[in-house]
Amino acid sequence: MARVEMTSHLFRFFPALKGREIIVPGQSVAEVLAAVNELAPGFTDYVLDERGAVRRHVLISVNDSMLVDRKTLSDRVPEGGTVYVFQALTGG
Repeated sequence: MARVEMTSHLFRFFPALKGREIIVPGQSVAEVLAAVNELAPGFTDYVLDERGAVRRHVLISVNDSMLVDRKTLSDRVPEGGTVYVFQALTGG
């Protein structure tokens, strides 16, 4: 099982996740995100593009390492690991 944490602005779009501990099954980032999508339908549509890759302005890390495989999300999530999902800030 993996813990999922995210920036608070995502709760505006997915209120079912607000105020709850998000613990889901999954051994890869793809599996973990799919499990979160089961709890809050549309979640993967928000963080992934039409090809299933991480959107440009979304960052994901597993524990303290940034996601390496942004296309197929094959990065391993260790048992008891934490997946962080947050929006990247851009602009000038």
